[in-house]
Amino acid sequence: MLYVWKSLSPLTDTSYNLFAEMGSVYARLGTQVTVVEFLDKIVPTMDSEVRRTFLRVLEKQGLKFKMTTKVTKGEVKGDGVVLTTEPSKGGDATSMEAETVLVSIGRRPYLTGLGLEEAGIKTERGRVVIDDHFRTNVPSVYAIGDVVHGPMLAHKAEEDGVATAEIIAGKKGHVNYATVPSICYTHPEVASVGITEDEAKAKGIKVKTGKFSFMANSRARAVDDADGVVKMIACAETDKLLGAHIMGPSAGEMIHECVLAMEYGASTEDLARTCHGHPTLSEAVKEAALATAFGKPIHM
Repeated sequence: MLYVWKSLSPLTDTSYNLFAEMGSVYARLGTQVTVVEFLDKIVPTMDSEVRRTFLRVLEKQGLKFKMTTKVTKGEVKGDGVVLTTEPSKGGDATSMEAETVLVSIGRRPYLTGLGLEEAGIKTERGRVVIDDHFRTNVPSVYAIGDVVHGPMLAHKAEEDGVATAEIIAGKKGHVNYATVPSICYTHPEVASVGITEDEAKAKGIKVKTGKFSFMANSRARAVDDADGVVKMIACAETDKLLGAHIMGPSAGEMIHECVLAMEYGASTEDLARTCHGHPTLSEAVKEAALATAFGKPIHM
């Protein structure tokens, strides 16, 4: 038997996606979910335009959000939890009750008990220091995954491991961290690779963007799952694909076409001129590429 909580309060103040993943599951099962967010936005690493659409969808599913709010105290009382909250920048305290509280404030490398100090292995800011070949300052010791720099993702750690094995075997191992995809396993899913439009502006990179809504995708409409959008960011001069962001059904599967394109330095025109089967969800990727490369998609 599955027990569904009557109320759930995920606490979040970082870009970690667990609050959205677990919160959206329980909201769809009937739990009243209230997200307490320290910042003024959810998942700050997400493209801002996609984030706004994502927030609207979560709210439509029944999730409630208390932005710019911090938790100062939590007490177990009876069969529930009482949280004391106040504005992030300080202010009057208020309380809220929930049957269960999910703490989702990010992760950090776990180095305790590894014997790093005894082995003389250097660490910096809580991570093991390595060179470009995953080697620590102790030549016979290599480090990969969550304990070293880069995104704390299982598939990134796997690529680290493969590259390290190749290097130890005398071959040329390498991981391109610029093309490591990130996926938020909600419904709809959100997947991304590369830079966001916000990051491009911050870095002074001249870009062009293109979008395509799943509302105009025949497969998504046929299966009644049309919430979402595909957005691409490309160099304004060369059309090289710099980033892709997908919110929609099976986004975590479709993002890999964009990952491959970026790995080989493709342009959005390359994607736009690639034949996609019909009717498929991935046609939305082609249409977004058309919008980026030529200024407008065909079927919208």
